[in-house]
Amino acid sequence: MGAVPSPQRIYLIPGFFGFANLGDLKYFAHVREELGAVLARRGVAAEIHYVRTLPTASLRRRAAQLAETIAATATDDGPLHLVGHSAGGVDARLFASPGVSLPCPVAIEPLAARVRTVVTIASPHHGTPQVTTMTSVVGQRLLRVLSMLTLHGLRLGSVPLPALVALAGALPRATRAQGPITSILDQIYRQLLRDFDVDRQREIEAFFTAAGDSPALLSQLSPDGMDLFNAATAIRPGTRYGAVIARGRPPAWRTALDLGLSPSAHATYALYRALYELASTMPAAALPPLAPAQRAALTAAYGDVPDATANDAIVPTLSQVHGDVIYAAWADHLDVIGHFTDPRTEPPHVDWLVTRSGFDRRRFDALWQAVGAYLVPG
Repeated sequence: MGAVPSPQRIYLIPGFFGFANLGDLKYFAHVREELGAVLARRGVAAEIHYVRTLPTASLRRRAAQLAETIAATATDDGPLHLVGHSAGGVDARLFASPGVSLPCPVAIEPLAARVRTVVTIASPHHGTPQVTTMTSVVGQRLLRVLSMLTLHGLRLGSVPLPALVALAGALPRATRAQGPITSILDQIYRQLLRDFDVDRQREIEAFFTAAGDSPALLSQLSPDGMDLFNAATAIRPGTRYGAVIARGRPPAWRTALDLGLSPSAHATYALYRALYELASTMPAAALPPLAPAQRAALTAAYGDVPDATANDAIVPTLSQVHGDVIYAAWADHLDVIGHFTDPRTEPPHVDWLVTRSGFDRRRFDALWQAVGAYLVPG
């Protein structure tokens, strides 16, 4: 009998909302199961791995953790596939870049040479203006609170209304560093933390402390930082690069009226409005021209080519384009990795941020079917 072929090894890499990958709180909600099922239906033997990173560590440190994870798990000589959400897609590009130097004892080139595909999901290839705000002391507390909202929604299925109302009111001032905003953000954080048991509280506190010791990622994901990254990071010959694109629907007062009488829906929609407006300040000059195939794919999905103001509430839509456009969705930044509302699924999909994107289980399935077909075509 012939030798059994090595499995296709796929690595899921979180972005700077990777705070949500704590214990049983999964960042890639339902993605592993969905992608595994897609590949199984295609007759592909695959092993899917999570990569744990410090969410705000530098790109080199995060890529080094990716290298160490691959070295520990890909002990055969089979093909590797990297799937990164948000900053995780930038990590994947850096790891795969020929001749890259990373702060770890692993021999990078033998592993990187095995990478067949790099798939980026809503990644800031040309930066995002959001991170410029979050590099300040106030901004880091804001990111911590936003991450806690994600944790709370995943673990408990909802977010306390008082926290949502307080954050929706505080966010515009936080982006301008006006008033005693730090104490308000700290108060919201403590309020959310109290809903977890003591052991989970200790775990969360230790994780945020470790992340706060290495906040370099945020400045590196600015438009200027990514301009330098793109100048220094090369495409690996023989590796295919594809992107999943997310575009949120612009906030509108008419949409707010359609939310009905739910105070939580109105509070989260106000928060979405503030995040969307902040991400809409991307300088058009920071975005390179699109290739014809990229323009065609975006037009087919959206009816037009988005301008520099379009975004998913975290990353400008045009900043997400890199290589082949695998799938383009009307979705917010977390919808595409399973954080949308669908209580019928077991376990249910949970979404703490009301954005009225229209993203649902059918679109989630279609997105990851497209990713699976791109990873292993034929």
